Amino acid sequence: MTPHLEAVALACERDWRVLFEHLELQLGAGDMLQISGPNGSGKTSLLRLLAGLMQPSAGQVLLDGVALMERRQALAAQLLWIGHAAGIKDLLTAEENLAWLCALHRPASREAIWTALEAVGLRGFEDVPCHSLSAGQQRRVALARLYLDSPTLWILDEPFTALDKQGVAQLEQHLAQHCEQGGLVVLTTHHSLSVTPGGYRELDLGQFAP
Repeated sequence: MTPHLEAVALACERDWRVLFEHLELQLGAGDMLQISGPNGSGKTSLLRLLAGLMQPSAGQVLLDGVALMERRQALAAQLLWIGHAAGIKDLLTAEENLAWLCALHRPASREAIWTALEAVGLRGFEDVPCHSLSAGQQRRVALARLYLDSPTLWILDEPFTALDKQGVAQLEQHLAQHCEQGGLVVLTTHHSLSVTPGGYRELDLGQFAP
């Protein structure tokens, strides 16, 4: 079976320094990959390569066996990316942010958005401008996208940032459930996961340093 997401002889260079090289990766339905490594090893860069936001120095990323650059439209429809920053607009409300983020590929109804916000503990905050929310609440607005009609592939950079203990536990359960239902998650986190799906594995980028 062709892997859904694959890296072939992948290398990444930044500021004339090779972060990693000869990286091979094959991921399919039900997999969860946690990327680890020391600071500066290229964890976020690898996520951005897999999400098509950067070009590799060498090698290539394949989506369903086809080079990523040839499947830009398919990738955009199949990928949910949440970066280290919450990626929301301060002047918009929680509801407006989610409506804007979903509009391009998977428009969401107001009812669905309110349900997603309730799932992340933000019931009653739907109409609050995000600049009035705490860092943890802003992170929850971003993570509410995981509770809408979302794509199969989730690429998440430090998704547990600013979450309290309850939020961390809930997110762990949700990520594992997504994988058990045939989804695919690639993430970086300094957090030690307590709940993982059967397809969980870890990639230490330090092994691919030159």
